Amino acid sequence: MSQFINELQYFSDFTTRAAVIESFAAILLSFVLSLLITWVYRKTYTGSQYSQSFVHTIIIMSVVVSVIMIVIGNNIAVAFGLVGAFSIIRFRSAMSDPKDIAFIFFGMAAGIASGLGFYTLAVLFAITLSVLIFILHGVDYGKKDTFKKTLKVTIPENMHYEELFDDLFARLLEEHTLLQVETTNLGTMYQLTYTIVPKEGITDKQIMDEIREHNANLKISIVMPSRTY
Repeated sequence: MSQFINELQYFSDFTTRAAVIESFAAILLSFVLSLLITWVYRKTYTGSQYSQSFVHTIIIMSVVVSVIMIVIGNNIAVAFGLVGAFSIIRFRSAMSDPKDIAFIFFGMAAGIASGLGFYTLAVLFAITLSVLIFILHGVDYGKKDTFKKTLKVTIPENMHYEELFDDLFARLLEEHTLLQVETTNLGTMYQLTYTIVPKEGITDKQIMDEIREHNANLKISIVMPSRTY
C-alpha cells in the first residue's frame, strides 16, 4: 500500500514538473516570438509617431495572453471572450497608425498559440506573417501615387472664403480640402489651410499667381508634398 502511495506521489510530482516545464516553454516562446514581431514592426514602421512604449506593450501582452491561455486551457468560449476583452481595451486607446492594431492582434495570436501548446503553429505563423509583412513593405503594396501639398492663404477679414477659390481650384487642382481657418494679425485677416493635389502639369507658381489675384496679394505659402498611402 505504501509503495502504491509513493508511486502515486511520484507520478503527481512528475506531472507537476512536466506542467511547469511546459508552461515555462510556452512563456519563453511567446516572449521570443513577440521580440520577432516587434522587430518586424520597427523595421517596417513608416509613421511619424513611433512609440517604444507600444513595442513593449506588444511583448507584455503576448506573454500575458500566453499565461492566461495556459490557465484556461482548451476552453474555447473563454478564449474568445478573452480576445473580445482585449479588443475593447485596445479601442479605448488611440492608435497613431491603423497597422498598429494588426500588430496588437499579431502578438496576441502568437501568445494564444504558445499558451495552448501549439508551438510549431506559433512559430510557423509568426515567421510566415513576418515574411509577408516584409514583402508588402518592400514592394510598397497598396500605395497611392498621390502627393498632397499644404497650401496656406491669407485673406482680408471682409472676404467670404467659403466659395472664394472654388472656380480657381476647379481649374488647377485634382482635389482640395479646407483643414483649418484661423485669424491672424490681431484678427484683421484670416489664414486658410488646405491640402491640395495639383492637376498634372500645374506648377506651384501657377497656383500662387492665380490665388494672388483673389486674396489682395497677401501672403501665400505651399508646403512641399507628403506622400499618401
